[in-house]
Amino acid sequence: MYSPISELYVDGRRFYVKRDDLIDPFLAGNKYRKLYTLLQTPPQKFKTVISYGGTQSNAMLAIAAMCKNKGWEFIYYTKPLSTTQKDEKGGNFYHAKRLGMKHIELANDLYRDFIASLRLNLDEETFVIDQGGAVEEARLGLEVLAKEIREQNLHLKSLATPSGTGTTALFLALSLPEYRVYTTPCVGDADYLREQMSALHEIPKNLTILEPKKKYHFAKPYIEFLEMQQKLLSGGVEFDLIYAPGMWRALLEQTDEEILYIHSGGVSGNESMLQRYKQKGFI
Repeated sequence: MYSPISELYVDGRRFYVKRDDLIDPFLAGNKYRKLYTLLQTPPQKFKTVISYGGTQSNAMLAIAAMCKNKGWEFIYYTKPLSTTQKDEKGGNFYHAKRLGMKHIELANDLYRDFIASLRLNLDEETFVIDQGGAVEEARLGLEVLAKEIREQNLHLKSLATPSGTGTTALFLALSLPEYRVYTTPCVGDADYLREQMSALHEIPKNLTILEPKKKYHFAKPYIEFLEMQQKLLSGGVEFDLIYAPGMWRALLEQTDEEILYIHSGGVSGNESMLQRYKQKGFI
C-alpha cells in the first residue's frame, strides 16, 4: 500500500506532501526507504546490526525498531553523553533503548578511529549501517518510492526532501531523472553535502541544492525553526524540528512552482526537541 499524499497550503502556496511519516510510528519516512533492503532480508541472515551517530538520530530509532522486529541485536556507538541525555524519559534515544538497543559510549579522542575500523574483521552475520543510513543498499528503497510517485501521477515536475548525508535526495534524483529534486543541507554546508553524496554516486544534474541564507548548527533550537514548524502544523501536517524547517524556509524563499515534499518522518524526536525549546525560553 502506498503512503498517501496530502495538500498543504503555506504562505498562500499549494504544496503536496508524500506522507511517508504515516508508514509506522518508529520505522517511517526516509529511514523506512533507506532500510527497505534490510527489511526484506530474512531474519536468519544476520544476528547483529551496528551503527553510530547522535542520540537525536531518527535512523537510530528506525534501526532499533527494525532489529526488534527481526530479532537482531542492535549496537549503537556515540560520543560521551551528558547525564541529562541519559536520563531523558522521552525522545528517540529513550525509545530506542526501550526497543532493545545496546548503547556504547566512546571517548571523543577514540571515536573517529574506532568508527573507521568498524568493518575490519566483520563476520557474515553482522551488518554495519553508516550514520544516517547512508548505504548503497538504500537505493532499492528509494527506487520503490520513485515508482510510487510515478504511479500516483500528480503531474508535478519538482520534488523536495531535506538532507543529512544526502542519501535520500541523491537516490531519489537518480531514480526520477524526469523530475527536479530540491534539497538543502541540514548537517554542515553545501560543500559537505556534495562530498557525502559523491562518496555514493556522481551527483545527477536534476538534483538542486538550495543553500540556506543563514548558517544553522545541526539540531540546535532556533526560534525561526519553531515558528516554521508551528506554521506547518497549523496547516494540518506535523514535521520534525531538525530537518524540515530549513527545507521549508529554502523552498519558500528560493522556489515558486508547485512541489511534492517527501515527508522524511522523524516526528518522534519532537518530544525531546520541544523540551529544549522550553529550556531556551522559546515556548
